[in-house]
Amino acid sequence: MQRALLSPTTTKLPMRVRSLTAGIASDDNASPSSHDAHFGYYDVILPKEPHVWGTAHIPPRSVPPHIRRPDYALAGGVEDVHTEKRIALDGEEERVLHRTAKFAAEVLSFAGSLVKEGVTTDEIDAAVHEYIIAHDAYPSPLLYKGYPKSCCTSVNNVIAHGIPDERPLENGDIVNVDITVFKDGFHGDTSRTFLVGDVDEKGCELVQVTEAALQAGIAACAPGRPFKDIGRAISEVIRHKDYCVSTQFTGHGIGDVFHRPPWIWHHRNDEPGVMLPGHCFTIEPCIIQGSDPMACVFPDGWTASTENCARSAQAEHMVLIMEHGADVLTRSDEQ
Repeated sequence: MQRALLSPTTTKLPMRVRSLTAGIASDDNASPSSHDAHFGYYDVILPKEPHVWGTAHIPPRSVPPHIRRPDYALAGGVEDVHTEKRIALDGEEERVLHRTAKFAAEVLSFAGSLVKEGVTTDEIDAAVHEYIIAHDAYPSPLLYKGYPKSCCTSVNNVIAHGIPDERPLENGDIVNVDITVFKDGFHGDTSRTFLVGDVDEKGCELVQVTEAALQAGIAACAPGRPFKDIGRAISEVIRHKDYCVSTQFTGHGIGDVFHRPPWIWHHRNDEPGVMLPGHCFTIEPCIIQGSDPMACVFPDGWTASTENCARSAQAEHMVLIMEHGADVLTRSDEQ
């Protein structure tokens, strides 16, 4: 789950998108619109009507009292950490972090097995929630700054932080499932974009390029290398292609807290900082069709859509910098 750099002023209705999609749906026999020709064929996700602001109307799922919770999920708890903290290597801290990250990868694989045409993202969230608590872990997104669900599901033009709902997944959708778990005092965070049924060529290519961008970012990780090399490597993957990378969502340091420095920028940047042994962080680029990376936020205050309704895909891993090289903590056997 990314750290968002969106300001409150970006919370608005995508009216530009609304008029555009009305044109798309007007006549099945009409020639392809410029939107279809550029971005492909898929269902555009818009805010439900009538609009409900915020998430107070969405009841959170219950967690058994014996399961350890992060501080922000406790009454009056907050997480507002602005300092780095490196993991102690070759000790219990590293071992627990590895276990939690591997469990996050296991949960993501389970979630991916549920992605099918006709299944709602809320059903996926319910199953993910039960799977996590059955393993005496806590779903980290739940109650984080008021987020009401146990995972994020971002469909088609939704860049990030999509709230699971009753919309059934449709043939041709792409959906990112973002999983974070809290177990034994540490968080594990990973995501992947899955294909639903028969996805058009443009959608398949977007997901493939996103995976390649993540791998390029990971390859730039090593002790002594500047953090900005990650954004440079990702940018090289999409250079000369009809894609851009979101500049409004970053990776983040992770461990015994959900989000902390270092912040990982996925675009070319001149941010300071060098990777050192014990740094643990996420790399999670959101790759967007076309050249406009800007997002707007739905009335729920979380769901971030592209302003022009282009599709977005995301992939994420946790990386731990070692004395020699880097360890990808959330890479599963199937990857």
